[in-house]
Amino acid sequence: MSRHRVTIGETGECFPCDESQSVLDGMVRLGRRGIPAGCRGGGCGVCKIEVLEGTYDPEVMSRQHVSEEDLRCGKVLACRIRPRCDLTVRVIGKMTKAWSLP
Repeated sequence: MSRHRVTIGETGECFPCDESQSVLDGMVRLGRRGIPAGCRGGGCGVCKIEVLEGTYDPEVMSRQHVSEEDLRCGKVLACRIRPRCDLTVRVIGKMTKAWSLP
């Protein structure tokens, strides 16, 4: 199983994430903050991110939160993607400012 580094562009914070887990689960498992966590099942849209660099395997995402155009532009739910290499992401979900709170 490969482990990759996920970097949150706004803060420079990074954390390791196994290919077998979602980006959000990788962050939460380590007790890190950065990407807001909601339902963790793709239904709330709170963990929406834009992948700026890197590749990932997507799972099914709610069209209410991620359109086909979003997918083409790398805008996805962190709870529904698994990294295939190192990623750099930007938080764009409903609670975007949550990553900067103390």
